[in-house]
Amino acid sequence: MRGLVLRCYGPGQQLKVEEVELVAGEGETLVQMQYASVTQLDRTVLAGKLAQQLQPPFVPGSEGAGVVVSSAVYEAGTPVVVRGGGVGVSRPGTWGQLAAVPDASLHLLPAGLEPAAAVAMLAAALTAHTAVRRVGQIVQNETVVITGATGLVGRLCAAVARAAGAMKVIGLARNDESVQLLDGLVDQIVRVDELGQVGRELPWCNAAIDTVGGPVTSGVMSHITPGGRLVALGYTAGEFATLDLHQLIGRDLRVLPVNMQRTTIEPGTVTQVLTDIAPSQVRPDVELVAAPLVEDALDLLAGAPTDRRVLLDLGRF
Repeated sequence: MRGLVLRCYGPGQQLKVEEVELVAGEGETLVQMQYASVTQLDRTVLAGKLAQQLQPPFVPGSEGAGVVVSSAVYEAGTPVVVRGGGVGVSRPGTWGQLAAVPDASLHLLPAGLEPAAAVAMLAAALTAHTAVRRVGQIVQNETVVITGATGLVGRLCAAVARAAGAMKVIGLARNDESVQLLDGLVDQIVRVDELGQVGRELPWCNAAIDTVGGPVTSGVMSHITPGGRLVALGYTAGEFATLDLHQLIGRDLRVLPVNMQRTTIEPGTVTQVLTDIAPSQVRPDVELVAAPLVEDALDLLAGAPTDRRVLLDLGRF
């Protein structure tokens, strides 16, 4: 098969398209790859900055989607997403026409979710899942507020909250931004002005998933019911927020940070994440690049807007 082989670290042409001999061993599945993410983790690996990573030459790529060719666990032709188990870091990765990966690194692709969209949204969806289900512990019949709801992570938080059984999902959006992307995702939209002041029509909620921080955090906290929680996920609106200790203590509120670097993705989580987001029709802005143009893809990643994802099209070698 053909693959992108990392030949060296440092300046010069690091990645080259080469013929690669590939054999799936015991406990591994052979996957015909369709798409692969180009991520910040991949950039770190290409720079040789991880102590546990392979030494060149090897095929990088930490995430991807494809179909099973041969496996002791899955039938041939099964659509899967590849992630975890050291793929692309401590063992060869997804940037090739084929990949031999540990069985535990495979996650079933739900019906109705396109492979490219699944791979493009995976990192953001895992963040949303961690915030909503694991940290926020949203359960049935709760009212949930999502700040920064129009962003990709915000929309995915809304989708996961709905999948977790939330009775009502409220999205916060700036006065000057379109909310068309929130159609079908939230039950109510509340506007935030240029100073971060939250509209008075914001109702009481059991939990808030805060993706923006800054003054919005303070405004939302004043609408959380006793015993509720504020999940701190981001700070694009400001790194500092004023917390009213009278409210915090008097209403027994919990402020819960989300730190993905310290979060272990447990078995079955990726499949649940994909299942949660599949019905939502949330789709990212994707830039598809032919595999041999990987250097262009890396440049696009460096300059891409926050919600844009860069993928390698592994059908074009």
